Amino acid sequence: MSNFNKEYSQYYDLLYSDKNYVAESEYILNTLKDHSKSLDSLLELGCGSGNHAQHLSHYFKNIVGIDLSEKMCEEAKNKKVKNLEVINNSIVDYRVDKKFNIAISLFHVISYITDNNDLINCFKNTHTHLEKDGLFLFDVWYAPAVNFLKPENKIKKLSDDKIDCIRITEPIIRYNENIVDVNFKIIVTNKANNQTSIFQEKHPMRYFSLPELNLLAQLTGFEIILAEEFLTKKELSENTWGACVLMKKV
Repeated sequence: MSNFNKEYSQYYDLLYSDKNYVAESEYILNTLKDHSKSLDSLLELGCGSGNHAQHLSHYFKNIVGIDLSEKMCEEAKNKKVKNLEVINNSIVDYRVDKKFNIAISLFHVISYITDNNDLINCFKNTHTHLEKDGLFLFDVWYAPAVNFLKPENKIKKLSDDKIDCIRITEPIIRYNENIVDVNFKIIVTNKANNQTSIFQEKHPMRYFSLPELNLLAQLTGFEIILAEEFLTKKELSENTWGACVLMKKV
């Protein structure tokens, strides 16, 4: 099963309605301002339904968002975010006829790249699309926390004026591959007719150690200039599930 197929994508904004996009965007902006003289142009890899771009568009004159899911791209375009161009393509081998000051990839999008060649190609491609001294900010699942805390089974219930939605999450760790298979079961009940539909997705998520990320940077023309816990800015530890990494093009 592919990630973010049509069924999952159409409920994406509801499923993550409790996500604080404003706080995350402010954290991203403040982090970038500390390390860059210009926040002119932005490349977003895995832009999803455009929720981060909505906030970042107040600061960047030009944003290009890339996402593999056609449905997610439709959702992003429907929001009519100013300064945002949305392209339906893979973040591994996309091509854009311009260069950018900043590239970002949020909500663990890089962790969705489980193949080594794809990962290296994604970073090399991003390097090509950045201006001299350009920055690449992204967040990933952090290996020490995955091994120490362990991903847990979860049940999440949400609703709006049209549907009730239950998402059941059952993760399975593949220790020898640094991958967690996150198995989703989504149960959606239409309030108007009380009809229920059920669908499933599997999201393989790769988790990374800091030495692995340093090696990736060296292989693809970057250097790591910052690694910290996403949002809190705490030092990385076995309790850090989401690591924020800032790389500079060299």
